Amino acid sequence: MKIYNRTEYKELTPNAYSKEKKRIQVELLKLQEDIIEKGGRVAIIFEGRDAAGKGATIKRFIENMIPKSIGVIELGVPTKKQEKHWFQTWEKRLPKRGKIHFFDRSWYSRALIQPSMGYCSESQYKYFMKKVNSWENQLIDKGLRLIKFYLSVSKENQELRFHLRETSSLKYWKLSPNDWRAHKKWKLFSSYKEQMFNKTSTDKSPWVIINSDNKMIGRLNAMRYVLKTLDYEGKKKLKPKKWAKEKKNLQIFLNNIQFDNLTSEQYNLLYKLKSNE
Repeated sequence: MKIYNRTEYKELTPNAYSKEKKRIQVELLKLQEDIIEKGGRVAIIFEGRDAAGKGATIKRFIENMIPKSIGVIELGVPTKKQEKHWFQTWEKRLPKRGKIHFFDRSWYSRALIQPSMGYCSESQYKYFMKKVNSWENQLIDKGLRLIKFYLSVSKENQELRFHLRETSSLKYWKLSPNDWRAHKKWKLFSSYKEQMFNKTSTDKSPWVIINSDNKMIGRLNAMRYVLKTLDYEGKKKLKPKKWAKEKKNLQIFLNNIQFDNLTSEQYNLLYKLKSNE
């Protein structure tokens, strides 16, 4: 199993994060143009617990990309037909030539959230685990570039993010009773997660674990991994930049409010909330 949970950044201020993100997004656009020109097919899947930052990470990947050549795939609650024909359901949603598709949860729902919450039968789970490696290998042999991210968040940070959503006038809708139900099944989910890693992380299609306790740093690490893994015309090796420390007038933008002239203690507290936003 490939693990990519080390970080190039011990800490980033929001301002430094924005500058780093822009540098990386310039390269992502170059990568996309190369895929369009050469007819490549790239699928990038994001798995992880609720509030791990899957959707927010995808948002940063695509915010400056060419819209017509990307797709963001969220299946939602599958129909009975989709449940029955699981691999076919997802194969229909894979990218065509010249496109990149980002999956906010994927076929691996059947290895993680579905068995954890009782949404699939034991036989459906076992069939999936038996067939998924050969299915992915066939896709890769036909030219699909597949990257599998697992965004890892601690139990404490997931709970904090749930409470932040619960009290937010703009994000309360992101939290559902099922999120808390899944939170209570932490150990069961972890058991299925380890089985998934052990059985489905292969040389052709490894799992890449991104530490997402700090969402900003996690996003940058995921984008950097894609740029490192895929070749493209005009590829530039981006070394993490050592941004100057911002000591004067500590400030942060959080929940649409600008906080200025903070003490170190105030800044550190708000930064923790920002990194879980």
